[in-house]
Formats: sequence, C-alpha cells, structure tokens
Amino acid sequence: MPETTLPDALAEIREEFLALSQPERLQLLLEFSNELPELPERYRDHPDLFEQVVECQSPVFLFVEIDDDDVVHLFVTAPKESPTTRGFASILVQGLAGLTSAEVLAVPDDYPQTIGLAQAVSPLRLRGMAALLGRTKHQVTAKRRAA
Repeated sequence: MPETTLPDALAEIREEFLALSQPERLQLLLEFSNELPELPERYRDHPDLFEQVVECQSPVFLFVEIDDDDVVHLFVTAPKESPTTRGFASILVQGLAGLTSAEVLAVPDDYPQTIGLAQAVSPLRLRGMAALLGRTKHQVTAKRRAA
C-alpha cells in the first residue's frame, strides 16, 4: 500500500518508535500502556457490546462506535498487568482517534510490524496487535454495512 494511506498520528507514533533504541522502544510502549483511556461510563456496565480479541495472550476486549460524522471511536479494555498489550491497544486508540471509517479501513494491516518492536517483543504479541487492528476494521466494516 502507498505510504500516504498511513494517518498522521500513526505515522508520528511509528517515527517516535523508530527513532529510539530497542530498550527505549519498550519504555515508550510502557508509557503508551499507561495512557490507555478508561471506558466511558456509558459502556462500563455493558461488556456484552465488546468483542474479545482471542489472539491476544491477555483478556482484551474492544468495541467500535461510528458517530454521525463517520468518525470512528475505538474503546479497548486490557488488564493493567499486561502492559505490552495495553501499550498496543493505546497506540491504536490514539492513532485512530478522529479518523473516518474509510481512513481506518485504509490503515495497512502490517502497521504493527512497522513500528520497530519485532526484536523487543514476541511474534505472538505482534500478532495480537495485528488482530486488534483487524478486529477494529471488521467492526467498522460491519457497522458501515448496518448503517
């Protein structure tokens, strides 16, 4: 896919990671894990709305909302004891914030492999992040069809 399909926020996050050494990349991932937003109150008591990302080693659940302006809002829960997974979730929540459904669907599927963490985390964890992105896109596609 052409480089231009990468939204600015995701491109900036990738550049931030690639500018660091491997140990610093892990530290940045931990910083992202602390920035994963809490669920809005309207969703806290509705676990039934969330889809489990079974490819993740930790219990991770996500839900996509598309507002009237076609802007995607991604909500993810991941345990505090799973900082790598929380970090990946936070990268996607922050990187996709404010994008339209078409922009989210245009994000390259291999984005998780391009941020320079392949030597720092296990392939299984990278697959988990790819699954988070894939399930996000799947929910966006389903909600667009239903609209």
